Amino acid sequence: MNRAYIGLGSNLAEPQRQLREALAALDRIERTRLAGVSSFYASDPLGPSDQPRYLNAVAAIDTELEPVALLDALQAIEQTQGRQRKAERWGPRTLDLDILLFGEQRIDEPRLQVPHYHMQARAFVLYPLAELLPAGFRLPDGRRLAELLANCPFTGLERLEADA
Repeated sequence: MNRAYIGLGSNLAEPQRQLREALAALDRIERTRLAGVSSFYASDPLGPSDQPRYLNAVAAIDTELEPVALLDALQAIEQTQGRQRKAERWGPRTLDLDILLFGEQRIDEPRLQVPHYHMQARAFVLYPLAELLPAGFRLPDGRRLAELLANCPFTGLERLEADA
């Protein structure tokens, strides 16, 4: 069993509902169980600024799936919830699910990079992730989460109340 951390994001089609449905779907993936969820955070969009703010969270799951099989399951959830993959990077979307960490593995494959690339520069990933990890946590590549947080300001991020 591996502990994986999944980043969730949505800014279309009722983002709060999208994240809640995605969390339920994560718990239904075969040989996988939901182990924890961060607070929800509102964040400014990356890329085009003429789109709604995002709603983000991080989920911890325990899974027996291999990383690419988990990625396939996540992409199926995205598709079920109306995700349309377009050439536009960082555009609006109903749901985005990313594998941030997968156990202590470092993965560099064409379809999957773990730890997730650019996570060190994304407050909407780091702050929710920090809610689920112990103080002093080191990523598989040796970086300390606390150091990443110190170099990634909370700017443009809003932690929502628990009942969001």
